[in-house]
Amino acid sequence: MMAETTEGVNVSNMELVASVIEELNHDPKVDYSGIAVEADGGTVTLRGTVGSFRQKREAAKAAERVHGVKSVDNELDVRLLIGGLRDDAELRADVMRALMADPLIPDTVDVRVDEGLVTLVGSTVFSYQRDEAETVAAGIDGVIDLEDEIVLTGPEPEAHDVAHAIEHAIARNAKHDAKGIKVETKGHTVTLRGRVASWAEHDDAVAAAWAAPGVLRVEDHLLVA
Repeated sequence: MMAETTEGVNVSNMELVASVIEELNHDPKVDYSGIAVEADGGTVTLRGTVGSFRQKREAAKAAERVHGVKSVDNELDVRLLIGGLRDDAELRADVMRALMADPLIPDTVDVRVDEGLVTLVGSTVFSYQRDEAETVAAGIDGVIDLEDEIVLTGPEPEAHDVAHAIEHAIARNAKHDAKGIKVETKGHTVTLRGRVASWAEHDDAVAAAWAAPGVLRVEDHLLVA
């Protein structure tokens, strides 16, 4: 089966697997030794084990960077080294200290821990604060998995102003062809439609939507192709 790249050149599943493996090996943040890679028409699946939750996240990011990858199914399991499994109360304390030390994260964010599964709860006003909390928590030793249940709060946005701001934010980035992205707003929800040429463009467009004032939800219908 072949996956179509942004230039319209077909890339075989075997070629895509080889490219993802090369990128994983190239990334010093990822130990590739326990990872198996499969590809099917642009969808890449990662299976196997890694030594930390951060490595699991970084492996998916590395795969997304590869030209021709349309989506990543991250099925990696986190298996901590001997002695790495931590008491839930101790792990929660470490996560909370890290969150409190970050000036971008408000004190309205709290943490629950159950057998290494960290759940972020509470609220933030902006999406970047929620993202920052997730990034900080993911980097703590002993985290096996992470769930983000943080609720966004914010004022009711003006639909036209929000759409206008997002479109201009996307257009300001020289990597993007803003004409390929359609922005729709309804209340606190922004919907993105259209095509982008890479996951980097996709992520930047979604980030621009989340950065707009009053946005509490982003419906992502962008196609990476």
